[in-house]
Amino acid sequence: MNFCIPDSRANNSSSWFLMLMTMLLVSAVLAEGLGLNDKIINWVGKKYGVEAKQRAENWRSLLETELILEKDKLTRVNNFFNEIPYRDDFENWDNKDYWATPIEMIGVNAADCEDYAIAKYFSLRDMGVSSEKLRITYVKAIEINQAHMVLAYYQKPDAIPLILDNLKPDIRSADKRNDLVPVYSFNAEGLWLAVNRGSGKRLGNASKVKLWSDLREKMKKELSQ
Repeated sequence: MNFCIPDSRANNSSSWFLMLMTMLLVSAVLAEGLGLNDKIINWVGKKYGVEAKQRAENWRSLLETELILEKDKLTRVNNFFNEIPYRDDFENWDNKDYWATPIEMIGVNAADCEDYAIAKYFSLRDMGVSSEKLRITYVKAIEINQAHMVLAYYQKPDAIPLILDNLKPDIRSADKRNDLVPVYSFNAEGLWLAVNRGSGKRLGNASKVKLWSDLREKMKKELSQ
């Protein structure tokens, strides 16, 4: 089963908090879509190989699929990325706290838990799902006693969210995921402190968060190929 391997991050919520704030700015910058054109696809092939190029092509086909119902978009995106094998950051990147871009994830065909959530978020945004309905959520996975990350989808602001996860690949509502304890959630608009499985207290706006990581520049560089 895919899951996050424990490391120093799992017991240090402050480091996760900082990484979450970084993603706020990344989300805001890239809200207009991924724009996977032929030039980017060819660049992926040159950097990561023929199989990676085919994965990128498959990803683009997914993003361009004409689906009307958001439920179908959630299912297709969740299934697509959950097919990518799990590999912890240290094994994959020789770094305990590395956040891969979706293109890097596609390129190396491996991901840690945050990579799944981030890739699903940006893919659904590209497919027209509003960022107001999506929150990347830092949780504690009780069954494995580890820090974990999932993507939550809110059909309405006060709705109990649906959880897109690599631990349990079928999409379930948060009230059916008693194995997860929410801590923080975020999207392009803000950062929330979890109150319960269906709501949270807003902590701030993306415009007030200072960028401290190179992740934003890394994604911008990839998408400008």
